[in-house]
Amino acid sequence: MDRRHFMAGASATTAATVLPASGARAAVNFANQTITILCPFGVGGGGDLWCRFIAPFFAKYLPGQPNVLVKNVPGSGSISGANLYAATAKPDGLTVLNTSGSTQFPYLLGQKNVKYDYRQLRFFLAGPTGGAAYISTKMGVSSLKDLGKLKGVKLHYASQGPTSLDLAPVLAFRLLGLDVQAIFGFPSRGEGLMSFERGESEIDYQTTTAYLRNSTQIIKKGEATPLFSFGAFDEHGKFGRDPNFPELPHLAEAYEIVFGKPPSGIEWEALEAFVLAGFPAQKLMLLQKGTSDEIVEAYREAVRKMRKDPEYLAKRDEIIGEYEQVTDAPGEALYQRATSITPAAREWVRDYLVTNYKVEFN
Repeated sequence: MDRRHFMAGASATTAATVLPASGARAAVNFANQTITILCPFGVGGGGDLWCRFIAPFFAKYLPGQPNVLVKNVPGSGSISGANLYAATAKPDGLTVLNTSGSTQFPYLLGQKNVKYDYRQLRFFLAGPTGGAAYISTKMGVSSLKDLGKLKGVKLHYASQGPTSLDLAPVLAFRLLGLDVQAIFGFPSRGEGLMSFERGESEIDYQTTTAYLRNSTQIIKKGEATPLFSFGAFDEHGKFGRDPNFPELPHLAEAYEIVFGKPPSGIEWEALEAFVLAGFPAQKLMLLQKGTSDEIVEAYREAVRKMRKDPEYLAKRDEIIGEYEQVTDAPGEALYQRATSITPAAREWVRDYLVTNYKVEFN
């Protein structure tokens, strides 16, 4: 969104070879090495699928064509694995950390069990996603301009939990002036969709793939009215409408439609941080602090080559979604924004969660 409103490597025992070169950078060679991608999620989840799809392209395009394996270290909503990486990984390029919005959110909230620091890690890849929200047609809303009709009306939203990735849509609904009660305990967004279809909840959002495959069907049947998308960044780092939902206003536009002015203030500042961490920079790949510029560049070059690979292009949309992976300066800028929050905005969100959902921050 624009700022105006919106363990070490498990099996490797030697470091990557960094040889002197005649140019400005030294040569990196991972020949005969094993690179471990530490995935702090269980097997079969979105983060795990993302890692396992990308891993073979690192084996193909990193210098020396190393072996690349994915090591799952789940626990505490991905905090355990990220803590382990921060404490034990070496800055030799042989161990990579994959994180997701469920890792970014606890960091932004300042949870005490978070021991990793995004300011100390080195970015080379972001995997965006998107999403869109919609409301039951039973509520009499045919567009965003009708939301004023719902003043004093309580809506229900099937949520995975107050500090889960659902925090972003919950805050977005509030920003738009809706009185939404989150019902916790749903294990997935798919379960949330089924709750909506059963009439147990009146408002919902789904990430892009699920929205296009499933939510559009209930919209076509006249059972739901689309409201807004969470937007997307283009390859130049400019925020705008999500190309998968070109007809839908993004969240900042939605606010302006409802209230006649661009969003601003502490509530918007807080929401922006979690939207960025939950959508445009939802998945990240990082290297340990102190990793050399040469090694970081080797990984970024592998990403550049991956994005042009015919096999990657043929399977990307089906396996990891409709968004291009981001690296280099646009990715770095996005990473910095998506892992940053002002103390005042953090305190506002924490107070909101404590007051409304009895969340305890130990």
